[in-house]
Amino acid sequence: MKKNRIVLLSMVVCALVAGGCTMAPKYERPSSPIPSEWPTGKAYDPTKVSKPGSPEGEDALNLRWREFFTDSKLRELIGIALENNRQLRGATLSVEYYRQLYNIQRSDLFPTIAGGLGASSQRVPADLSGTGQRITTDRYDASLGAASWEIDFFGRIRSLKDAAMQEYLATEQARRGAQIAVISAVARTYLNIASAQECVALDEELIASYRDTYERVKRNYDLGLISEIDVSRSASQVAVAEKSAAVYLQLLAKSKNSLEFLLGGPIPEELLPERLRGLTPAREVSAGISSEILLKRPDVLAAENKLLAANANIGAARAAYFPRISLTAAIGSASSELSGLFKSGSGYWSYAPQLMMPIFDMRTWSSHSASKVKKEMMISEYEKSIQSAFREVADVLASLGTVDQQLKAQEDYVASVKRTYDLANYRYESQIDNYLSLLDAQRSLRTSEQTLVALTLEKFVNQIDLYTVLGGGWEDSPAEAEETPQAAEAESAPADAAQ
Repeated sequence: MKKNRIVLLSMVVCALVAGGCTMAPKYERPSSPIPSEWPTGKAYDPTKVSKPGSPEGEDALNLRWREFFTDSKLRELIGIALENNRQLRGATLSVEYYRQLYNIQRSDLFPTIAGGLGASSQRVPADLSGTGQRITTDRYDASLGAASWEIDFFGRIRSLKDAAMQEYLATEQARRGAQIAVISAVARTYLNIASAQECVALDEELIASYRDTYERVKRNYDLGLISEIDVSRSASQVAVAEKSAAVYLQLLAKSKNSLEFLLGGPIPEELLPERLRGLTPAREVSAGISSEILLKRPDVLAAENKLLAANANIGAARAAYFPRISLTAAIGSASSELSGLFKSGSGYWSYAPQLMMPIFDMRTWSSHSASKVKKEMMISEYEKSIQSAFREVADVLASLGTVDQQLKAQEDYVASVKRTYDLANYRYESQIDNYLSLLDAQRSLRTSEQTLVALTLEKFVNQIDLYTVLGGGWEDSPAEAEETPQAAEAESAPADAAQ
């Protein structure tokens, strides 16, 4: 009996020692398939890469959205969206789902202990009993034991646990990415509403002006000073402005619908913006010197987590070539009488180790090959996510590098067209020029002012886009800041795997 106990204890110790080993290949992060610095050229403003007084690179990642957005109404709307948005809620539930799957996989490392109570009664006929008489036997059992506990000598279960943990971490990064997307969408929609409000107000002012011009033209026609064609041209200008106002009213309504969808409910009227030019712009950020900050974007981190999961699955596939050792053990008490179930001398124990050695199973070879191909696929996805991130930042930098020049030129153009319109109106009133010159000036003024609003919107949106594509915009809630032991282990996994 003493020898059996020593054997059992030795197996448990070996299981605990071997349980920390895996056959997964050493993880090496793939090199970034992008330049180490941001693109340069005439289209790029060097101050957007590194600007004194603005959060740069790493600082932008840690800049909370409440600090980035300076408009109080917008901040309140974002808070409502983060509380009620269904897409974000689904992403949060997905994180919890994969967290529980990880816990299930992790529990396979430990034996499943079950207790049981049993009673049985058996009658043996006389011709089958050893005594030649009928025998009735009763048995009562109380037991505690583990059934088919696989001892993870070769790290198969641990590799599967690591893969499940990386899948869980990938969904956590996906949730952070979803939060950034929701914040960005709310901010963009808020600006679109303000822009549409601006254009509607602008068209209403123009319609009033065009109607006033129409009345003057009509009076001149009634006096026989001009032809009917000028009256028709003036009336058509009013109709065009009314059509433009209707288009922007439609855009305004659709933007409000989009914002309601993002908020998950009605928009508080007091939080709607008025005009675009009256908004407080977001804080300026710069991309920093190095493009290495893209490795910390949630989507890039999620791609790396999936790569780490594929790497761990290779370890599980390799371990399938080796024997599986399982143990079934039990300890309990048995008696022919219920009253004697827990009396001295009624105890029993048993253990039964089992070794299963794969000899011929083509699925093992195919599984190993498939796991290596899966890792190459994940490497490709990881590199693709980095390249996509670099392109997004480069595009935003190109827009920011030229939008100020466009905006300044458009402001000058609007001032020039406004002056032209005033002169054309004066010349028409003085009967120096015909209505055609005034009509052309009115058209140019309306188009130029609408373009100015569009460029102002583009500048505001580009500031938000740069913050978003750098990976800023998410922050943990107080509840998430309290790490559970499983979460702490999960967070340390990438660093452990990289060593």
